[in-house]
Amino acid sequence: MSDAKQLVAKLWNYCSILRDDGLSYGDYVEQLTFLLFLKMADEQTKPPFSRPAITPKGFDWATLLTKDGDELETHYRHTLETLGTKPGMLGLIFKKAQNKIQDPAKLRRLIVELIDKEQWTSLSADVKGDAYEGLLQKNAEDVKGGAGQYFTPRALIAAMVDCVAPVPGETICDPAAGTGGFLLAAHDYLAKHHALDKAQKKKLKSGTLFGVELVDSVSRLCAMNLLLHGIGGEGESEPPIFTKDALGGKHGEYGVVLANPPFGKKSSVRIVNEAGEEDRETLVINRDDFWATTSNKQLNFLQHIFTILKQHGRAAVVLPDNVLFEGGAGETIRRELLQQADVHTLLRLPTGIFYAQGVKANVVFFDRKPAREQPWTEKLWIYDLRTNMHFTLKENPLTRGDLDDFVTCYHAADRTARKETERFKAFSFDELSKRDKANLDIFWLKDESLEESANLPPPDVIATEIAEDLAAALDQFAEIASSLSPNS
Repeated sequence: MSDAKQLVAKLWNYCSILRDDGLSYGDYVEQLTFLLFLKMADEQTKPPFSRPAITPKGFDWATLLTKDGDELETHYRHTLETLGTKPGMLGLIFKKAQNKIQDPAKLRRLIVELIDKEQWTSLSADVKGDAYEGLLQKNAEDVKGGAGQYFTPRALIAAMVDCVAPVPGETICDPAAGTGGFLLAAHDYLAKHHALDKAQKKKLKSGTLFGVELVDSVSRLCAMNLLLHGIGGEGESEPPIFTKDALGGKHGEYGVVLANPPFGKKSSVRIVNEAGEEDRETLVINRDDFWATTSNKQLNFLQHIFTILKQHGRAAVVLPDNVLFEGGAGETIRRELLQQADVHTLLRLPTGIFYAQGVKANVVFFDRKPAREQPWTEKLWIYDLRTNMHFTLKENPLTRGDLDDFVTCYHAADRTARKETERFKAFSFDELSKRDKANLDIFWLKDESLEESANLPPPDVIATEIAEDLAAALDQFAEIASSLSPNS
């Protein structure tokens, strides 16, 4: 068993004890995040590092080790509250932090027996980072906890990064960062594919990767994930992750954007009306730099990503099927994107690869271009990895090898050398623009499951897909009803 796997097993086994106290996987990983950070900060103050302490005296690892019983629980709570008010990485990781381990004996055991016995700083970034990534993956597998929505299959991320092929000096952003999978993959790609000099290595560690994440608890997991992989400073330096709503406005311009925006079509907020009844009010994003106004979250993320790309910047974005065919704002956005960007590649993804059931998604690859009269998209190449492909999370998970043919066909080194295959076809701008609503939901392979009833997906998959289609239809009805209401 590798060092990282041993570490995951050791930390994870203790989680089952804490589960008896009602702690979720997510709560456990979060508490580990706080304690690991304090332990590593303590290690940095000792030889051979001998750096100044970044945690205030009395709210550090050494002080935690001296406490026991109720005194430990109280002091740990105060430590979290105090550190959450600090600037930089410290404040980011401890913002709104709360102690979820109510049993002081179990907290003491976690601190003294599990975390203190390991020299975390001396472990290689690969071991530390892979161990933490392993914990995040286990957390994502706990579907009940809903953490799966923040987790994109690592095989898909690796293939997307291989296609986009970042180069030293480019800034890379994920505006829906989750736990940092895209940023880490881009970091690894740059480190492995380029002989970086000292200045480039320093730039890669700080000043290359940027992420935005809406949820406090997830942005701290992301910050810790990057830190354990050697990215971002432990001190008062500006952290690479910002906790805010990316759709609220432009937050910079980047050479590369990689993202899997959150699932769920609508942005909404819960409100209570004058009669005391609870309702959901749809949030429509109004931005001068957007082509269309809509409450559809993915369409807004697609527009947002275009705005934060530098001229000639490259994007690879995971988007659900509805972005390809939805009318109204959807059609406006597709037509503008085909005109103002070079939308050169679409990867149709198979079902069964995401933790959210029944999701039908795609990866759209496009490059931002300067304004001009004629459209920039001359040819869209579509790779169909969905028809007659069957994956499941446990029995037959998607691997990087399953994407080898796509990456080969993509031909990152010279896209003009692409050739059509059974699964890879090109469609001209004229063909696309003449399609009803500029619909990009294009298939050409014969679906064997439709030909033969024996090949139908399992009943639970069919039921999930029907339920999802009905839910989408009901959403649209609700939106129409809301817009027709005299109070709207």
